Amino acid sequence: MTDDNLQYLLEKSKNVKMTPAEVERQRRSFAYGNTNIENDRITRRIVDEQADKLGSAPARS
Repeated sequence: MTDDNLQYLLEKSKNVKMTPAEVERQRRSFAYGNTNIENDRITRRIVDEQADKLGSAPARS
């Protein structure tokens, strides 16, 4: 990948608007990835169950 290609993709990504469902999937994926590094007993199912219990928290600024 050239610098020009990377710059193009970075600029294009600035205009991407994620849906609430996409944001939630990304949030859960991030939680799983970070917790699984520290504890390999954490599964995606556990993350989903806990996220469902907590509900979707409003974004913080």
